[in-house]
Amino acid sequence: MTAAEAGADTDAALLALAQRLAAQAGKATPTALTRLAGGRNNQVFRVDTEAGPLVLKRYFTDARDSRDRLGAEWSFISHAWSRGVRVVPEPMACDRAVQAGLYSFVEGRKLTAAELAPAHVDAAIDFVLAVNAPPRPTLAPGSEACFSLAEHIATVERRVARLATLDADVPHVSEARQFVATRLQPAWAEVKATILRGAAAEGLALDAAIPADQVCLSPSDFGFHNALIDDQGKLTFLDFEYAGRDDPAKLVSDFFCQPEVPVPLAAHEHFIDQLADGLGLDAASVARCRLLLDAYQVKWTCIILNDFLPLGAVRRAFADTGAWAQRCAVQLAKAEAQLGLIGATSD
Repeated sequence: MTAAEAGADTDAALLALAQRLAAQAGKATPTALTRLAGGRNNQVFRVDTEAGPLVLKRYFTDARDSRDRLGAEWSFISHAWSRGVRVVPEPMACDRAVQAGLYSFVEGRKLTAAELAPAHVDAAIDFVLAVNAPPRPTLAPGSEACFSLAEHIATVERRVARLATLDADVPHVSEARQFVATRLQPAWAEVKATILRGAAAEGLALDAAIPADQVCLSPSDFGFHNALIDDQGKLTFLDFEYAGRDDPAKLVSDFFCQPEVPVPLAAHEHFIDQLADGLGLDAASVARCRLLLDAYQVKWTCIILNDFLPLGAVRRAFADTGAWAQRCAVQLAKAEAQLGLIGATSD
């Protein structure tokens, strides 16, 4: 079988999958599908029907990665939709055996950092508060969920330690190794020491469990990199494959540390204040939101370097991002820039 024939066979199988899920959801029969750009960890397709487009999403799976990406996203979006939240795609049908889901198609484009305005940040806050309206659901913990200060520290520690052994076959791996050893590891040691001092000053015990009423439902990997804006200015939030119960401090920190569409740190205190009011956060939760920002700058530096890990390479190959050597060089430059944000303030 030629490469073209294999591709045609795969396309036919995907279209058949889309048709089966559409029939299950009571939607019009798909007639064609087109691969969409993006999808860093998954494969995303526009599915054309006579009644309008839909989206088919195939989720990455690997024996070394135990995340249930479909389960997390499906549960989160189903909960949001059941609460009348309409700033997420509508869930239509899924097949857990083949790790695929069918969703409504969202018209829009990505925001740029230069376009971000206070109204967009407020829309993000409103979304978080809406999905957390009481009674809060009992969904599974989110990916890398943290329920104590010690767990936050351990999560970052694991990511930094994992970068000590990089894939020798990845382009620019020598430069990446040097960056990890001479920049990332020392920076994390300093950040961790600062957190420990801050926690002591605030009277926060590292191992103390976060009370249940201080845990929120988090979209995870939350930010404008996972959002589209339409011609009327409406934002729709996407990609909840890591969602679940978590510490609001992680939600806040991820929101301000994600590098793709950076949110100005000038909005950090406003974001914390609004969440504190809307979620009823106590003083300890607010303190964690402030203390952990630099820890998550380190964590996101590690995430940017995922391509240099064996599993990262496999996941990107599944998503078919292409231009591997060029991408690795870009990721290394991004990691250097991200680490440079440590110590930035919201003033």
